[in-house]
Amino acid sequence: MATYARAERERLADLLAAAGPEAPTLCAGWTTRDLAAHLLLRERRPDAAAGIQLGPLAGWTARVQRGYARRPYEELVRMFRTGPPRFSPFALPGADEAANLVEYFVHAEDVRRAGPDRTPGPVAAPVADALWRRLPTAARLEAGRRSPVPLVLERPDGRSTAVSRRTGPAVHVTGEPGELVLFALGRGARAAVTVAGPEAAVAALRAAVPLPPPR
Repeated sequence: MATYARAERERLADLLAAAGPEAPTLCAGWTTRDLAAHLLLRERRPDAAAGIQLGPLAGWTARVQRGYARRPYEELVRMFRTGPPRFSPFALPGADEAANLVEYFVHAEDVRRAGPDRTPGPVAAPVADALWRRLPTAARLEAGRRSPVPLVLERPDGRSTAVSRRTGPAVHVTGEPGELVLFALGRGARAAVTVAGPEAAVAALRAAVPLPPPR
């Protein structure tokens, strides 16, 4: 079985360790310590992780996350690098790869691009293809849901996927799969993508989701 999520976990752990506990991230209001605590909560405390998506449980989630954040930072990074414990849903065969490749890729870039280096890094072709396969689902849940206009995501080689069922003129966002994933999950202001479409449609999209500055 492919282990791209495992490799992204290692990359993210390395970035967290190098950045230190108080570095900024692209997650609004979170330092690297907060992000590390979130990652541990997500895979080690399913009772609290539900509050990431369910508002009524958000208070409990925040309390558990603060508890993790009070631990020594080096311990947080080490625990994350080790992987999910046996009782975690992410320890089930195939679950880590299915659920965490996009998560860890995006959070690694949350750490890396919050610093001075905001350029895309190299992404191996198999990883890019794996991100591309997961892109439609991720995009429909985020950018596709928020976009007020039809939205088409395209790779430079011409492959594309439509992620919004709106009617009217479409906006085309083009980039490598990793960059499209970042755009789709709200990091478009730091993603290396190009945006094309009717001026009014692009303006409407820009008002709804983060996009790179106009050229």
